[in-house]
Amino acid sequence: MTKFNIEPVDEEITLDHEDIIVSKTDLKGRITYVNDTFCKIAEMREREVLGEQHSIIRHPDMPRSVFQLLWETIQYKREIFAYVKNISKTGKYYWVIAHVTPTLDRDGNIVAYHSNRRGVSASEVTKVDKLYKEICAVERQYPNRKEGMLAGSKYLVEQAANNATSYDEFIWSVGA
Repeated sequence: MTKFNIEPVDEEITLDHEDIIVSKTDLKGRITYVNDTFCKIAEMREREVLGEQHSIIRHPDMPRSVFQLLWETIQYKREIFAYVKNISKTGKYYWVIAHVTPTLDRDGNIVAYHSNRRGVSASEVTKVDKLYKEICAVERQYPNRKEGMLAGSKYLVEQAANNATSYDEFIWSVGA
């Protein structure tokens, strides 16, 4: 977020039902492709984001531990679905359900990452936002960011276990 020094504002951008945000990154998370919908919703031009870290749209309300889980999952060549709160260039926010996958070459090596994102309902946001605020509160208890992220991850796993579910099952239960 440092490129634009974006200050969050309490104004939501809602996606239309047919909107699909697409982006691709290299192995380090630098953006290599975005579609027009990405640019429209993020209120950024393609030339502003190509080569930048995908975290350029990371909203400060997002728990770091969710992204840790996401990166761990895709680095093991598995797909993941995650609810994400992003930020636009003007500071507005938008919620999506992200489907992130590794891109493999013929030999099975990860060569890039691909993400498709769609809008979510208000009821989904209500459920996820509550959990994410709890995780962020846990993360903030630690002065060291890495310790906070690990504690947030532990909390996320515990919450899933308390509900006799996994993170993936939780994601699918939110929209049900």
